[in-house]
Amino acid sequence: SSSSASREDGENVGDGDGENDSETAAEKEVSDETQQVVETAVDLPAMEDEEDYREEYDDPKQLELRRQYLEDDSRQYPKEKLAYLVLLWAGLTAITFLKGGKGVDSVIGITCEDAGYYVLLASQFIWTLGFGAFFGYKNTRKTQDRLAVHYPFNETDVLWDFQKLRFYSFFTFLAGIVAGLIGIGGGMVLGPLMIVMGVHPSVSTATTATMILLTSSSVAVIFVMSGLVPWEYALFFFLVCLFGAYIGKTRIDAYVKRTGMASVLIGVLATIIALATVGCIVNLFLGLSSADWCLAGFNSFCSIKSDEDACDVRMLLDKPEDLFPY
Repeated sequence: SSSSASREDGENVGDGDGENDSETAAEKEVSDETQQVVETAVDLPAMEDEEDYREEYDDPKQLELRRQYLEDDSRQYPKEKLAYLVLLWAGLTAITFLKGGKGVDSVIGITCEDAGYYVLLASQFIWTLGFGAFFGYKNTRKTQDRLAVHYPFNETDVLWDFQKLRFYSFFTFLAGIVAGLIGIGGGMVLGPLMIVMGVHPSVSTATTATMILLTSSSVAVIFVMSGLVPWEYALFFFLVCLFGAYIGKTRIDAYVKRTGMASVLIGVLATIIALATVGCIVNLFLGLSSADWCLAGFNSFCSIKSDEDACDVRMLLDKPEDLFPY
């Protein structure tokens, strides 16, 4: 009986050890998950005392603020931000109507020879740069407020500060200049820039698409109302673009979400930029060839329409053959 009791005690002990092992494994798993959550929170301050850290991190006010920030950031259609975008678009459209340009006359009859034209031009700069400065400040304050309450940022979130704001604003301004000079979309410059910033490719694509919508639609409205739109071309390219966007969202985007291979979007962007670069170079030489290798130079900033179609010719080379001797 004593041996059987010993076996029973051993079995009970063994069962107890198994239960303890399972409890230890469960506790270790919970601990690992907790550690992983903590590691995903960016720039959490290092606390010398763990109790002080837990006390500050679990502060009721900070927990409430974190909850509010998470709810705010999880909204798919923030009404106030959409209202700001509509206001920005309406202002750009109104100023463009008043100022004219892009081959369209001003609705108030001014030209680039009038002082009012330059007032409206300056207003256009102030309007857009004012919005940029306002949202840059808001993003910086937003990041600082969330860091103060240990907000769990994603790995691809940009932690804005004034140094980053100045740095990327400079390159964004250059992207606008390049887009205006060459005629390419600003997204071709800003897309890679946001990838370098660490922005998720899907977020980068959505951001550039929204930016192009704001800048292009205001001018498109003027073209439509002035009767300058070739509707056959516009309808054809609209349908082609719509089909491409549908394929991109339903096929490529779904593939990226399913596999997590965001590098596919980066590869597509790099391919488009490479093809566009080659296309610009080819168009450059084709244009020069059709103009008998004549460089007309820059157009005058203020030029009034006339019937003359003259070109101040400056020959690049006396003989085009000298450019390609072989």
